[in-house]
Amino acid sequence: MDTSVKILVVEDEMLIGAKISMLLTNLGYEVTGILPRGEDALVNVEENKPDIIILDIYLKGKIDGIETAAILQRKNIPVIYLTANADEATFNRAKYTRPTAFISKPFKQLDLQRAIELTIIQMANTDPYLSKPIEVQEEHPFILTDRIFVRYGGRMIKIMLMDILYMEADRNYTRIFCRQKEFLLSVTLKYIEEKLRIPFFMRIHRSYLVNMINIDQVLESDVMIGNKAIPLGAGMREKLMQRMQTL
Repeated sequence: MDTSVKILVVEDEMLIGAKISMLLTNLGYEVTGILPRGEDALVNVEENKPDIIILDIYLKGKIDGIETAAILQRKNIPVIYLTANADEATFNRAKYTRPTAFISKPFKQLDLQRAIELTIIQMANTDPYLSKPIEVQEEHPFILTDRIFVRYGGRMIKIMLMDILYMEADRNYTRIFCRQKEFLLSVTLKYIEEKLRIPFFMRIHRSYLVNMINIDQVLESDVMIGNKAIPLGAGMREKLMQRMQTL
């Protein structure tokens, strides 16, 4: 299971691109490429599907960074602009592509870290399938329609919702179980349940929220997900069976 946030760097000065890549790697992010032209970025996006793009405004090639970002808007991939000095006309062009952040050259690792975290917050707040903006609270996960971003080991990682088997309440914490990893979040299961807008998750017991797609068996008093028996609350078996028929 790949939990790294994937970032594409589009920068025509290769020394600067290499520096960005090194800083991102130090922060624990995966760099899908360092590319000098916008045309190359459009191809890379199709092949590697990055979560975020760091994009220099001034690029060599047929299209500049702003034109590249305008095309990428159809993909709903957030863009962080990188620039040495943008005049007013360039800034006005750039802002209409709705970047999530601007980083000015020269920059520090902290500039990248903050821009990425702000971008993830904005991704959650602008997700078209969520009914209301998230409440930004320290250490709370950012829940989108297909993934959860959480802070883990000093960096932001992603957990794809389809990879989650089930979630278990542990007092004021929640344990998320995937096939290969387990995560402990400092929020309640109720908080996560309220933020999720995903039909294939269901609370089947006061302590368990399950991904119905990953249920292997439904028994009389519990369900099986892999080798784990998860108890069914009173009256939940019939409700679960009805919900599963709608998937």
